[in-house]
Amino acid sequence: MAGRYKVRNNNNHEFELDLAPLLAVMVKLVPVLLISSAFVQMMIIETELPQVVQQAIQDQDKNPKAPQVSVEMNKKDGVKIIINDQGKEKVEVIALTPTKEFDMPLVHLRLQEVKKAYPGVFKIEVNPDGNVSYKEVVKIMDEARRTRDKNVRFPIKDTKTGQDTSTDYMFPEVVFANMMDG
Repeated sequence: MAGRYKVRNNNNHEFELDLAPLLAVMVKLVPVLLISSAFVQMMIIETELPQVVQQAIQDQDKNPKAPQVSVEMNKKDGVKIIINDQGKEKVEVIALTPTKEFDMPLVHLRLQEVKKAYPGVFKIEVNPDGNVSYKEVVKIMDEARRTRDKNVRFPIKDTKTGQDTSTDYMFPEVVFANMMDG
């Protein structure tokens, strides 16, 4: 029994942490993220609006009880115009055409009617569904911006001079409701 050896268990294992693979991934990811961030931008379309319209937009922003107009669009139901006036909500649905396209002339006509009913509202909230193309969203925005008929004008009061005037702008201020959605 004298030849027995005692087995030692050394639980103090030391090892070296190799950070080279992690650094290699970071070196490759950082330039890709920097380059891709140059393509993702928030764009603002600056338009020259008459001073009277700009003042009306500012007044609407300051008034929390002002009526709000929003447009929802998807490829299943079509375009939904929602008017929220002091807690009362009116909804109008404009169905898709038989070719499954948005009926732009009808959308324009309905937005014109909304503007006639609410001449002080210049801001519209757009809420496109994920299946609506960018091109179609821009078309809806163009239909909502101003009237195509030169004979149709909307009354507006100049707060600086106190005079009544008119404009062909319907909803030049567009706000996207679902910018951060998937």
